[in-house]
Amino acid sequence: MGQLVPSFAPWQPVADRPAVCVLMSGGVDSSVTAVLLRAQGWDVVGLTMRIPTPACGPQPTMCCGAEAALVCHDLGIPHYFMIDDQTFAAAVITPFKDAYAQGLTPSPCIDCNTRIKFGLLAEAARHQLGINQLATGHYARILRQGTTVRLARAAHQAKDQSYFLAGIPSAVLAGLHLPLGELDQGKSAVRALAEEHGLRIAQRPESMELCFAGAGDYRAALDEEEPGEIVDVNGRVLGQHHGISRYTLGQRKGLGIAAAHPLYVVAIDSASRQVVLGPRQALLRRIVIAEHINILQGEYLSAGAQLYAQARHGSNGAAVTVSQLDGRRIEVCFTTPIFAPTPGQHLVLYHDDSTVVAGGVISASAP
Repeated sequence: MGQLVPSFAPWQPVADRPAVCVLMSGGVDSSVTAVLLRAQGWDVVGLTMRIPTPACGPQPTMCCGAEAALVCHDLGIPHYFMIDDQTFAAAVITPFKDAYAQGLTPSPCIDCNTRIKFGLLAEAARHQLGINQLATGHYARILRQGTTVRLARAAHQAKDQSYFLAGIPSAVLAGLHLPLGELDQGKSAVRALAEEHGLRIAQRPESMELCFAGAGDYRAALDEEEPGEIVDVNGRVLGQHHGISRYTLGQRKGLGIAAAHPLYVVAIDSASRQVVLGPRQALLRRIVIAEHINILQGEYLSAGAQLYAQARHGSNGAAVTVSQLDGRRIEVCFTTPIFAPTPGQHLVLYHDDSTVVAGGVISASAP
């Protein structure tokens, strides 16, 4: 496990106040989370994972993530960096590269949440600081009723990020706090709170890029690839490509192929380096299989169960029936066919399209 290093003075517990570690990126969401929890009476400690990026050069320094430390300094709360580049690379970057090399479309942010934020950092906070409570700026809710704790969609559903949190270990849920998920006005309310408290990052643009790819797109983090052929469903060569990582199932734009009818990426063959194009109808699926299942609400999960499923971020939940359930593998049947469920992306199951039941990595699909 990497070592937690204080940015300034080490944390000194405040008597009679429960302590919580807020995982902070230096963005407005995690910063407002720290403000809200402090106002609720928590003894807040900021914690940031130092991420190696191209902007940091070959030897990343504390400047990477420095805005989080500055926000904590302004708020008068302690802040720590986690320095463990090897674990981050092994848990997030290497699987990301391997997935693209296999023709898959990975979800590195979900892997980071599961393995780093709610794995490595949660463990470090617990063992090195003695803090068992964790908070992030994600837009989702934690529902508590007696001893039962559930992960649910955010009050402002247009901003909901529960899809990205479905890999959280169930043991972490009891000590997790997501105050932004309770705001029914979403991001606008968060920015207003940041302005109200004079946070220096109140109007900071929202980042949509991979943290470890710097200012470039995801290809900046990939190794150089071999070119290959673009073919149609009958094997006829239509053109050439410069790497299969440039393509994902269901892609229509940027193919560079002229055709009388719209063409979509319907398959990616990593062995032959071929990208296969075909009509949209070829991508409609009812059966989706996911593996490496993380179960949060096992009482709702059984063969024949009627649930809702989300096969990619930004899509709406759709009705499904659990057709097969076998340990770490699940098969669901969508009531209505969905477009291009993509291997490497995640399938997340919901009860009443609200509380998260389970999540796993899509491995296959069928009409």
